[in-house]
Amino acid sequence: MQKLVVIGAGMATGRMLEHLRDTDPGAYDITLFNAEPRGNYNRIMLSPVLSGEKSFAEIVTHDEGWYADNAITCRFGEKVLSVDTERKVVTGEQGEVAYDKLVFGTGSSAFIIPVPGHDLPGVVAFRDLEDTTAMTEAAGKPGARAVVIGGGLLGLEAAAALRLRGMEVTVLHIASHLMERQLDPAAGYLLKKDLEKRGIEVLLEASTKEIIGNGRAEQVNLADGTELPCDIVVMAVGIRPAVTLAQEAGVACGRAIKVDAQMRTETPDVFAVGECVEFEGNLFGLVAPLYDQAKVLAKTLLGEDTSFAMRELSTKLKVTGCDLFSAGDFAEGEGREDIVFRDPARGIYKRLVIEDDRLIGAVMYGDTADGNWFFGLIKDGTDISEMRETLIFGPAYQGGGSVDPLSAVAALPPDAEICGCNGVCKGDIVAAIEGGATDLGAVRAITKASNSCGTCTGLVEQVLSVTLGDDFVLPTAQPVCGCTDLTHEDVRRLIKAQELKSQEAVWQELGWKTRNGCHVCRPAVNFYLLADWPLDYRDDPQSRFVNERNHANIQKDGTYSVMPRMWGGMTTPEELIAIARAAEKYGATVKVTGGQRIDLLGVRKEDLPAIWHDLNEAGMVSGHAYTKGLRTVKTCVGSDWCRFGTQDSTGLGIKLEKKLWGSWTPHKVKLGVSGCPRNCAEATCKDVGIICVDSGYQIGVGGAAGMDVKEVERLVDVKTEAEAIEWTTAFVQLYREHAKYLDRPYKWLAKVGLDWVKEVLSDAAERAALVARFELSQSVYQKDPWAERAEPEAARRFQPLADLTVQAAE
Repeated sequence: MQKLVVIGAGMATGRMLEHLRDTDPGAYDITLFNAEPRGNYNRIMLSPVLSGEKSFAEIVTHDEGWYADNAITCRFGEKVLSVDTERKVVTGEQGEVAYDKLVFGTGSSAFIIPVPGHDLPGVVAFRDLEDTTAMTEAAGKPGARAVVIGGGLLGLEAAAALRLRGMEVTVLHIASHLMERQLDPAAGYLLKKDLEKRGIEVLLEASTKEIIGNGRAEQVNLADGTELPCDIVVMAVGIRPAVTLAQEAGVACGRAIKVDAQMRTETPDVFAVGECVEFEGNLFGLVAPLYDQAKVLAKTLLGEDTSFAMRELSTKLKVTGCDLFSAGDFAEGEGREDIVFRDPARGIYKRLVIEDDRLIGAVMYGDTADGNWFFGLIKDGTDISEMRETLIFGPAYQGGGSVDPLSAVAALPPDAEICGCNGVCKGDIVAAIEGGATDLGAVRAITKASNSCGTCTGLVEQVLSVTLGDDFVLPTAQPVCGCTDLTHEDVRRLIKAQELKSQEAVWQELGWKTRNGCHVCRPAVNFYLLADWPLDYRDDPQSRFVNERNHANIQKDGTYSVMPRMWGGMTTPEELIAIARAAEKYGATVKVTGGQRIDLLGVRKEDLPAIWHDLNEAGMVSGHAYTKGLRTVKTCVGSDWCRFGTQDSTGLGIKLEKKLWGSWTPHKVKLGVSGCPRNCAEATCKDVGIICVDSGYQIGVGGAAGMDVKEVERLVDVKTEAEAIEWTTAFVQLYREHAKYLDRPYKWLAKVGLDWVKEVLSDAAERAALVARFELSQSVYQKDPWAERAEPEAARRFQPLADLTVQAAE
């Protein structure tokens, strides 16, 4: 078997390996190097990881199991030091590996503007998980500020995500409008306006002079004298192909590694793919052509006749909720004419560029539904003279003015691109449907359409609808998992109706396909049972996620974070002394969180019971920062100290937290109590937010501050503190009893409607009954898990495996 060595475990080489293994699993003995200590993940989705909407685990493309199943030897976290193309040997930090075929997939590196201070700690790019982690840590500091240099796609994604994290963000862009490569000035203006509405400051024609700071970046100074204090600087001004290793090996390079149409370099048996490639003078940064290259290279390695070809690319982006589309050439020029449509009230702008009765460019902002149709006209060079009068209105107005909402998709030709990331056209999807793929999941599995950034999901569903007609049913509620055909709603209803009070009863009575459920359904069923039958059901720790089992948050290096509860954000000198001693004793990093608490990071698993014991001794309990339950109640100082305070917001926050802590809920729950409408506790973006006013308390629910930013909706105004506590408790219990597991309150409210919640809670008897059921559950479950786990016998399971083995032998 021939030996294939691949340098770089990115998206391009990952797709190439998929094609290779799918076509001929036994063709090569594969060794994969990667300087990062991990394998392939979807870098396109780092933005939602940065914003907190997704975890890193959710964007991993190939996990350890995939590499093991495909017999790929992984040398992750190991840099390649040199390549000897004559001896056919790759030398890594851990030794040599011989090859018959070698693939460079070294990708690109971020371009860092060489201004004074560019090398200070706190200046990062936005290329990998380490950059994302550095930004996340900076965002955890109260009042933190970020300066993002670069107003292209990557910079704006970073800015939006950091803003969602609560940072004050300023974007610096050297050009006169944002995303100048994709947008014309008018669309760039609309984008700037939308970003500013979201609280992001944008400075155009801004030239960075220097970055200054004492030991780390603390301020960015501009050429015009503007000074911008900051806690982190994000450089997002472009990328450069990473070709040093190839150059040192004698592989021919221009601006990148030169390849032919089969992805071969000029060096025998050496290939390249991805952002490190130069083909016919072109460089590549978008994922679509990289995936084309990956497919070609896989076929080349298997001896098949194939060629890579440049293709027209469109850009359909979604930046902070702003729909953008651009394709072709939209620059001004002699002999060109524009058709422009503007709807300022809706923030919609469309511009078509026509030359010689051909559409050569399109820019769309705010409404991009017809983008693929226009793109098809550009690619095909279609004569548009007959549709000139109605062209700007899209395909629905051609040929008689049909208003069928699916007409735009129906009018697309087979070669119209639907999924730009994976280069999937309408014809590919139709072929998959005609071959038996009748839902989105099946189409995605066959074609990979909507499998990357996901923005084309709606289009794929429309192609399904057009192709299948009445046989296509839009997706409805999905089953809990593969163990059952029942939805979450079905399971909740049947647990109550049939009085099922154990997991075994659920598996048996509801016809589960597996004997004991799986990692997806067990946590959900466990919650539903404990929420509905608190006196009859005993919580099953093994049906919880690892953080909830270990009562601490696991970190990327395998250590844990420990966060004691601080009621309403209040603490005492004694508690602070205990935290300081614990941090020193267990080597923890001390971090002040956005939820007005102190986090101890870097605690080893085996030290968890001991640090819990020490904190318990000082009277502190678990802050449940790891749980699907009450996290924090954030407060301001209120009327006790603030001259604007109208009520005792701190006191109310403490009472709410002491009542609600320890309650398991479908997802995490955060509260805020602000002492006046100035809203220093940010109550208007919490799951439950209370604003104190002269006449009493305004209670809002269903806020969000993650990838979705949403202001609370007014639930009720009450006059007394006791009423505020009652209504809040009743709302939390209603959420516990009716929401789907892992739905935050705002998602649940979108399904059931705030009007229904108001109707239920406005009934005084029902409100009292909800509070009584909540208090019944708390009588069972409101316990400090740290105190229980700190007991000697319980603590044994936290010891390292080797220690337990020695004890057993003794």
